Amino acid sequence: MQTVLTALAALLVSLPAQAGKVTDKFADNPIVYFAVTDRFANGNPGNDHSYGRAADPQGDDIGSFHGGDIAGITQQLKAGYFRELGVNALWITAPYEQIHGWVVGGKQQFQHYAYHGYWALDYTTMDANMGTREQLREMIDTAHAQGIRVLFDVVLNHPGYADLRTLAEYKVPVLWPGHEKAGLRDYHSFIDYNNFEFTQWWGPDWVRAGLPGYSDGGKDDYTMQLAYLPDFRTESGKAVGLPPILQRKSDTRAVALPEATVRTYLVSWLADWVREFGVDGFRADTVKHVEPASWLALRAAATDALKDWKARHPQQKIDDSPFWMTGEAWGHGPERSSWHDAGFDSMINFDFQNRAGGDWKSIDGVYRQYATLLGKRAGNGPRYDILSYISSHDTSLFPREQLKHGLSALLLAPGGVQLFYGDESARQPGAAPAGDEQQATRSDMNWTSLDAATLAHARKLGQFRLRHPALARGEHRLIEETPYAFARVLDGDAVIAVPEAQGTVSLKVHGVFADGTPLRDAYTNQTYLVEDGAVAVQAAGTVLLEKAAP
Repeated sequence: MQTVLTALAALLVSLPAQAGKVTDKFADNPIVYFAVTDRFANGNPGNDHSYGRAADPQGDDIGSFHGGDIAGITQQLKAGYFRELGVNALWITAPYEQIHGWVVGGKQQFQHYAYHGYWALDYTTMDANMGTREQLREMIDTAHAQGIRVLFDVVLNHPGYADLRTLAEYKVPVLWPGHEKAGLRDYHSFIDYNNFEFTQWWGPDWVRAGLPGYSDGGKDDYTMQLAYLPDFRTESGKAVGLPPILQRKSDTRAVALPEATVRTYLVSWLADWVREFGVDGFRADTVKHVEPASWLALRAAATDALKDWKARHPQQKIDDSPFWMTGEAWGHGPERSSWHDAGFDSMINFDFQNRAGGDWKSIDGVYRQYATLLGKRAGNGPRYDILSYISSHDTSLFPREQLKHGLSALLLAPGGVQLFYGDESARQPGAAPAGDEQQATRSDMNWTSLDAATLAHARKLGQFRLRHPALARGEHRLIEETPYAFARVLDGDAVIAVPEAQGTVSLKVHGVFADGTPLRDAYTNQTYLVEDGAVAVQAAGTVLLEKAAP
């Protein structure tokens, strides 16, 4: 392992020096790549059907596990795929163990497994489809050696459904005979939903589930049941033991904690991944459905855990930056909210996707709005951040025929940015079953049909952004309306971008770059000299100006 890391480090050192600098503060310039692990890269076909998980006999495999795993991500790290994109963080779906079986997806159309990581069974163990703890450690160490942080997707709101396979395996006696042959149409007829033995599942002290012996979900955001999922009682001050299902699970790493609440257990389980592996941050799911006190507790525990890991692993850490969290509160926009006071450095920005497809005049208005909001300091409001995207597993894919435009809009935007797997390669959508159209966003990564032009465009933009925190945090200045050009300036770091242009473009750069300053177009690698407050460049689709290296 050490030989691999040493070789990677040597490779990075050997890369040619570029103009500008890479900020040593991740929170100033997050460039996050989100991979749905199961749909990204299959590094170990031997784990594809763990726990008896199988292909959907209907043939579509919309909601089946497709084989992607942690080993596949490591392979792409070693190939330099993420480094070439300029990303500095990898957001992966939750690798901890999910429910083993499937539930009915869409309008009784497909077998839906927990390939996405949102239906947890055991927060303390690796899901075998994702790989082993050793493979996770190798992946994180490989990422860290390249200066790339690793973020886990985490859920505090709910565990997974009571599926037939998991109920049978852990002997929760609520199934009717013949359940092994249940299909899409008769699935629920094999579960006795009136049986009080359901208390041998998670137990009424742990979740609200609307089942015999359990309370129903509440009416407010914090206590309601989302999509009929069991709702963790994270607000409860009652001390609990391990849930019954984990008491019967021989391979769990969970142990009873003295005087622990549901919140205490969940926070401890998630922080343990940070303490053992050096996970750098969390993307938190369904934030507005968990009370702020639980998120603050998670942030505090994870911060202490990462500090401890870094003290014990000085050679594997990237730097001494603290733990980082971004959260998904559905519909959250670019403004600061109370969630930024609940442990979150950043909130996912739902505003940007629908505005990124506009013309550059309208996008300039977006940029100006975001830069103004994010530039506020003490006296005018605390500093905060957002994480913008153009495609998402929960909404839609950006129009494939406009991807270059969308990538430019995103990777030049103020604030943090999140690149969804396959946007850089023109991955095409999958099937969109009625009742669950978002499945179309989660097709397999198109490794055999990468769009070379789109990928090259994304790489140039990503590497440029990585060198320039001014794009994320700088003052926004309009340079020209036609072709659209803007500048961002922050603490001595300055850039000018012309997202779409061809031929000779004359730019007035006074106040951004001084006369006599040598400039480099990072898109074409051509160099220019500022004269009389201006520069004339030869555009090849995009212009990305930065100070040339001395």
